[in-house]
Amino acid sequence: MKISFKSLLATSLMLAASWSQAQSADHVFRVSAIPDEAPTELQRKFKPLGEYLEKKIGMKVEFTPVTDYAASVEALINKKVDMVWFGGFTFVQANERSKGAITPLVQRAEDEKFRSVFVTTNKSINSLADLKGKTLSFGSESSTSGHLMPRYYLLAAKINPDTDLKRIAFSGAHDATVAAVAGGKVDAGALNISVWEKLIEAKKVDPSVVRVFYTTPGYYDYNWSVRTDMNADLKKKLTDAFLALDANKPEDKAIMDLQRATKFIPTKVDNYKNIEAAAKNAGLLK
Repeated sequence: MKISFKSLLATSLMLAASWSQAQSADHVFRVSAIPDEAPTELQRKFKPLGEYLEKKIGMKVEFTPVTDYAASVEALINKKVDMVWFGGFTFVQANERSKGAITPLVQRAEDEKFRSVFVTTNKSINSLADLKGKTLSFGSESSTSGHLMPRYYLLAAKINPDTDLKRIAFSGAHDATVAAVAGGKVDAGALNISVWEKLIEAKKVDPSVVRVFYTTPGYYDYNWSVRTDMNADLKKKLTDAFLALDANKPEDKAIMDLQRATKFIPTKVDNYKNIEAAAKNAGLLK
């Protein structure tokens, strides 16, 4: 009976170990991002980064697209995804919505002094003041670089977009804003400088036709965020993986070029206090 019991116990332990390993192998680390560009473009940009993270954290990594900015916040808070690429304002919204339960891990060095650009095809528009009586497209209502900060700098220039402009629209994404301006649907548009530069490099827009007439001062913007209650070891592995990316290594450079990053650096909640203040000043955050 002793031998039989020991054999049974050993078999049970082996089965339990195998089941545990299968569970670990089957676990998927889900990542999402605010939909500030077309879903296909977001997937394309993330694929090499996702493959890199898989090796670093030892888990399968999948990109899960969301329909809008608010959905990215809810997906992280409700544990539908494990990490999200947030804009500064969306991070502030997520942090407030979760009562401080969201932690920003890293940001690109470029996000310490991110900027927005205003573009137009109209030759009579050469400054923010020239927008009075004109039509303007922002990106998403929850976009830091496509709405909040452009609105903030309009207000600083004594221009209320809701009363001083003929009409404002929301395109939903930065590339869609440029398309609206180029297609003559609006007189001008505001978007993030990174997408603008990418469109120019890809020759998807002619800068002699659609031109920048105002660039904002710098501000903190995008970051990769997780829930604060995430396993500390996994949180460290993720942070270390981002910080280890080196643009001098060809395999890493390919990843970073798609992310439009020279390097990743640690970030913290306090970096976004000015974004929070700007949102409250613009009446976008109560």
